[in-house]
Amino acid sequence: QVQLVESGGGLVQPGGSLRLSCAASGFTFSNYAMSWYRQAPGKERELVASITRAQNTNYADSVKGRFTISRSNANNTVYLQMNSMNPEDTAVYFCYVRRNWINYWGQGTQVTVSS
Repeated sequence: QVQLVESGGGLVQPGGSLRLSCAASGFTFSNYAMSWYRQAPGKERELVASITRAQNTNYADSVKGRFTISRSNANNTVYLQMNSMNPEDTAVYFCYVRRNWINYWGQGTQVTVSS
């Protein structure tokens, strides 16, 4: 069964950095695009970044130039490096994969940007 397990969230000061990880299992990781989403309190879940099988990347305008998505097919892991963070980045961050027309989500990891 598909499993996505996020880690790396926490509290960070404005201007700081965090690196999220998502360990995937239960499918052939290298064959699928992977994404990070986030959901802030009272807001809809939104796409943050995605990376294809060929390592092509896509970012939300709000994080371009600050966040970097990457993947390690050897470790079945997708990463999100977050720099120059601001309070608007506060949210629960979710790892996502769509496989065989089914959406799979991790349990989420809380990221809080506050002084």
